[in-house]
Amino acid sequence: MEVASDRLTNICSHCDRAIPSSNIDLHYAHCSRNLQKCKICDEMIPKKHAEEHYLNTHAPVSCSLCNESMEPEFLAVHEGEKCSQRIVNCDYCEFPLPAIDLFEHQEVCGNRTELCQLCNKYIRLRERIAHEITCTGVPDDTAETSRANEAEREGDARRRRPPQDFSTRRVLFTVAVTGIAVVLGSLMFQRKPQSNELR
Repeated sequence: MEVASDRLTNICSHCDRAIPSSNIDLHYAHCSRNLQKCKICDEMIPKKHAEEHYLNTHAPVSCSLCNESMEPEFLAVHEGEKCSQRIVNCDYCEFPLPAIDLFEHQEVCGNRTELCQLCNKYIRLRERIAHEITCTGVPDDTAETSRANEAEREGDARRRRPPQDFSTRRVLFTVAVTGIAVVLGSLMFQRKPQSNELR
């Protein structure tokens, strides 16, 4: 049966389609006069629409965000996944910004800390998911305790530290003593006029 169907059709040398043998001459005349194969996609296009086909299907288009040129079939993927100027949201704060700035923003944003309500520890935002998986839920008072201890140490240091005006008083005292020493020294070592000069 297949052999019979092969005998009943011929392949058009212009469009490479199987055409009934009885119509092959008429088809070839029409096909070669009116159709041409697109050099890019190998689709048969009416000759009068060849330029329109190229402009609508294959002519390079520019991305509206970054102005990069590409074939139209790649534009949607580029704008949605690859364009450096497409707007994306930060994983930590959900702030919208261009994709090109995302890495630098997330480096800073991911280092911010938040208090875990279960264990009472401050956790970096970039480590939050891993922490939530491993968090035992046992409150850890070390964060509060360490802050309380630090405040207590600062309070002790303030109590032990002399008041701020003490250093000012010390400087004034030193200046006064130095001034008095200079005056006394100048009086003690002052030359007495010689009697020959007076006469």
